[in-house]
Amino acid sequence: MPLSIGIVGLPNAGKSTLFNALTTAGARVASFPFTTIEPHHGIAPVPDPRLGAVAAITHPDRVVPAAVEFVDVAGLVRGAAGGEGLGNQFLAHLRDVDALAHVVRCFRAPDVPHVEGDLDPVRDIEVVETELALADLATVDRELERAQGRIKAHDPAAAEELASLHTVRGWLQRGVPVRAQTADESLSRVLRPLRLLTAKPVLYVANAADTDLPDAAAAAPVRRYAAEAQSSVITLSAELESEVAALPAVEAREFLAAYGLSAPGRDRLMRAAYDLLNLISFFSTASREVRAWPVVRGTKAPQAAGAIHTDMERGFIRAEVIPWDTLTQTGSLQQARERGVLRMEGRDYEIRDGDVIYFHFTAG
Repeated sequence: MPLSIGIVGLPNAGKSTLFNALTTAGARVASFPFTTIEPHHGIAPVPDPRLGAVAAITHPDRVVPAAVEFVDVAGLVRGAAGGEGLGNQFLAHLRDVDALAHVVRCFRAPDVPHVEGDLDPVRDIEVVETELALADLATVDRELERAQGRIKAHDPAAAEELASLHTVRGWLQRGVPVRAQTADESLSRVLRPLRLLTAKPVLYVANAADTDLPDAAAAAPVRRYAAEAQSSVITLSAELESEVAALPAVEAREFLAAYGLSAPGRDRLMRAAYDLLNLISFFSTASREVRAWPVVRGTKAPQAAGAIHTDMERGFIRAEVIPWDTLTQTGSLQQARERGVLRMEGRDYEIRDGDVIYFHFTAG
């Protein structure tokens, strides 16, 4: 399964414009609230120039980048947890995502109404964060009822679970996102199956006017908020990104340069998402295919093999490993073997970013 990111924010913050720029999925965009009625799902490749460099050496039939799935739901409004608007109806679609991209409006546009009446990025963030916390609070309350039933049934594990749920409920009642708290292992065991929205890491996306780039002074409040929350933030113009996505690569670079930008916002967003989730990429070269695979930093070789197929993890024997830049310098896998720079690694080997790996395993 690809890495998945849920896109949240107020209506008319630019969520669907950004979603389309990232995925070219064609979600409807209009200058009125609740244009997004049904959740949209789209896949975007992760830009990685190292993949092309490896392919230039190995000459595969197929080159497959890592992918990110984006899920765009209706904008949240004040009172969504109580039934206002449409966004709360679709929050269940975000329970399984790995992280949230919170799009915050930092642009003025008289023809695009603001649901809160005026531009105030920090207030907008707090409105959405509050609605996510209230949705989580409802989830915790339902689980508390179940735990209390297990107490009556003399379930020995229920008392500890009940205490953990009350702890989490206290955080949410104070408006503190679960991600901001340190959870011990017993608390983590209780939290994991609840898939709480405020437990997910968040990347704030300050959506500025293209005329405000590259510094985007209007996005400064979002950057300060993210710094205080120890979260990540990127600044872009979703409208500009949608224009860039429609251009050939050479024209896109020239277009961005005119705005003082060296790379599309989508590339920066992907890199920020990787950093947020502590991910790295390795490359496989089997079956006439070069493919990028994301894994959590610190993953051992057998588990990395399992990212390709569970049989490879179960039957793992060893891994042939070479850094991507060493491979490009030597010119081929055969020359790398002859020079002794293609290493054999065992079960304890920790995958490094940019490793090119061929896994040996027993089938069956």
